[in-house]
Amino acid sequence: MTSVCLYLKVHQPWRLRSHAFLDSSDKEHNELHDHYFDKNGLDKEIFHRVAKKCYYPSNDVIKEAIEDLKERGQDFKVAFSLTGTFIEQCREFDPGVLDSFRDLVGTGNVEILGETYHHSLTSLFEAHDEFERQVEMHRNIVKEEFGVEPTVFSNTEALYNNKIAQSVEDMGFGGIITEGADRVLGWRSPNYLYRPPEDIASIPIITKNYGLSDDIAFRFSARWWDKWPLTADKFAEWVSSCEGEVVNLSMDYETFGEHHWADSGIFSFLRSLPGEILARENTDFSNPSEVVEKYEPKGTFDVFEYDSVSWADMERDDSAWLGNWMQQYIFEELKMLEDYVKETENEHLLEIWRKLLTSDHLYYLCNKGMGDGDVHSYFSSFDNHYDAFRSFVEVLRDFKQRVRDNLSN
Repeated sequence: MTSVCLYLKVHQPWRLRSHAFLDSSDKEHNELHDHYFDKNGLDKEIFHRVAKKCYYPSNDVIKEAIEDLKERGQDFKVAFSLTGTFIEQCREFDPGVLDSFRDLVGTGNVEILGETYHHSLTSLFEAHDEFERQVEMHRNIVKEEFGVEPTVFSNTEALYNNKIAQSVEDMGFGGIITEGADRVLGWRSPNYLYRPPEDIASIPIITKNYGLSDDIAFRFSARWWDKWPLTADKFAEWVSSCEGEVVNLSMDYETFGEHHWADSGIFSFLRSLPGEILARENTDFSNPSEVVEKYEPKGTFDVFEYDSVSWADMERDDSAWLGNWMQQYIFEELKMLEDYVKETENEHLLEIWRKLLTSDHLYYLCNKGMGDGDVHSYFSSFDNHYDAFRSFVEVLRDFKQRVRDNLSN
């Protein structure tokens, strides 16, 4: 029997406003969020659009599928991770979205995974104190909203290396999801569990089958694709023919309705896929916590600390956020600020600093070409990466001055 493990990432960032020149000398610390971030403009607009196109209809389809299949004695299971910033926006803009996710969790077939609260890059810091703090913050908000405590972890954009695995295991998680990167797996299949080197950790690793995942996430609407149109029975047959024990399908939740619009047939696909998977005698659904209990790791997944894996771009490394000098400059500046911000003991400044660590801001600074560059541009609210960099530098300049002023008082 092959277990299909469907994992969906749900995230919305607090986006920086466009700042040609920032003068916030008259702003108090507790007003900086609305001055730096476009909360009442772009953030609100995008949230309502995606809620209408994706969150509400997708949640309805999944809940109906779970309930319909239960009546037939079958189980359709789904795992989500919802970032802290996404939950904040639900609370701010539309609490009904959170209610719809609570309804899904209430079915007993939906698992919530651990994350970093701010969908940040703190796991790439040399010290993991802040990374661990943000994971704990995320645990707390998930327990507060859903009454559950995550037992399997999915890092920001599936970022993974041996050091991250060690920290995640030390925090008590029983499994971690990452990309089934060819440069790590080599000839081996992503359809098995793996583990870090024995001298580092023993946490089970669920690796994403990026070929099948990307068939849905990126190619579903592609009329140039020689497999188009992708139907549920065709895809279920591909899954059924896979060798291995676990087929992990991981993607952004916005795949359904936002990246692929309703008229593409994506909701019909989502509605039909669970039944088609379960109609095959050799496939069923299992959530990540069940997978790590059911199967034993088959080998070592060894990723050096400075050669991290992710699910982003063709390279599937950290270059989506740290691949050019602009990104590296911002990243180093934010790291340098950690001790100073925490020394202020000012909660408002600490909150702003953590929001600036959200990975999306550095993602918008990427200047790659070809298809990867198009994907970065699609998600960015700026005209180009130079405008994004200029805005971030202006915010950073202003923020650093505030930290200095606070420490000198």
